[in-house]
Amino acid sequence: MKSVAILIVDDESSIRNGARLSFSDEGWSVDTCATGTDGLNQALAGQYDIILLDIKLPDISGMEILKTVRLKQPDVYVIMMTGFATVQNAVKALKIGACDYIAKPFSSDELILAVKKALENKRLKEDNRSLRKQLYQRYDFNKIVGEHSRIKDIFEAVKRVAPTDSTVLLDGESGTGKELFAGSIHAHSQRVSRQFIIADCSTFSDSILESELFGHVKGAFTGAVHNKAGIFEAADGGTLFLDEVANLSLEIQGKLLRVMETQEYKPVGASRVKKSDVRIIAATNRDLRVMVEAGTFRQDLFYRMNVFPIFLPPLRERKEDIPMLAYHFLRFFCRKTGKKIDGFSDEALDKMLSFAWPGNVRQLKNVVERLVIMTDEPVVDSGNFLNHFEVSRHQEKDAVPDTLEELKSVKRHLLEKRFGQIEKAFLQKALTAENGNITRASKRVGMQRSNFSVLMKKHNISNLSGDK
Repeated sequence: MKSVAILIVDDESSIRNGARLSFSDEGWSVDTCATGTDGLNQALAGQYDIILLDIKLPDISGMEILKTVRLKQPDVYVIMMTGFATVQNAVKALKIGACDYIAKPFSSDELILAVKKALENKRLKEDNRSLRKQLYQRYDFNKIVGEHSRIKDIFEAVKRVAPTDSTVLLDGESGTGKELFAGSIHAHSQRVSRQFIIADCSTFSDSILESELFGHVKGAFTGAVHNKAGIFEAADGGTLFLDEVANLSLEIQGKLLRVMETQEYKPVGASRVKKSDVRIIAATNRDLRVMVEAGTFRQDLFYRMNVFPIFLPPLRERKEDIPMLAYHFLRFFCRKTGKKIDGFSDEALDKMLSFAWPGNVRQLKNVVERLVIMTDEPVVDSGNFLNHFEVSRHQEKDAVPDTLEELKSVKRHLLEKRFGQIEKAFLQKALTAENGNITRASKRVGMQRSNFSVLMKKHNISNLSGDK
């Protein structure tokens, strides 16, 4: 644990010595100065956590020292000390930037309590700063990879809406990155110092979801043995990401509409309302307009959520981004596993580009992670890709192709997969019959030796007999 460093600036030796003794018992490092000039120089030159500063010094006013320290050392917490305790002095010191104010004479316990309070506030501030940094790192725009024009338009929309409190509706298929965009909106908002809470509306039954969102009071239902705060209370002042809102029942939709319009809600079983200032970011992978027409989604709630809609395109509609995403995930998982894989072969990239990616970016990420784990070669080739790509079989069962290019892609895939397996078995059968002798095997099947060798290389069949 980092040692606590404290500077005491006071012209009374009894204060300096008494404070030093008390702080030393706590294991804290202590420096002292008897004049304002020495104290200011020491404060600016050292690395202190807390400065105990007398308001009345023989050469410089403690208030002037406070102003300079706050300007040049903003992370240092200053506690003002004075024998002239007045409300005016306290208010003035706090306005300038002191974290606390202690009046002389004070006991050792009072002094230690004031310093511990300041240290706790300092720790909370540093923790908050660290959490904000982690939030920025996790949801930074650089984490969202893509150069397609539609993705660039989304970046611009997110940058514009993030600083506001407007409700955002993220619409797109599963795996398109809705949580990542929601986090980016929060990370670049005025609420970044407060909570970013994710609630998956498809996870719970209606009764449990209501309690999760709004909380409940003791005795509200069987098993409610104590009061429980809900998500809206926890997210007060921050951002709430409601994922898969299409799964909400009409009853929950009505209660959600109320809290979005009035910022008021009732915990389950409660008689009094609570207030919550929460920014809502909602997400859906279903067409809410169709659900409104079908009567399964409230029209008023849809309009309340659809203030700033953002549609996230599926990966198949921005195929230009697939190589960039694949290399991004490759580098990430290589760092994570300690492996060194240089990249993908042209054939492997072609197969990635030809696939429909029904699971979108999430599916691509999972596939690349598996490839990194299973590949030992410096380059991921098409064989690696097909061997460890669990959905390759589904390509044959996908819907009928919509375009000639897609039809050609399916045809190439079927030829490569089915005929390739037969071709490899054909070579291995001939070699087995001739004990691995390439010359005799090629003659056996009626092929030129050079062509037979080319096919062997294509299918990674080694020459075990040593025949040249």
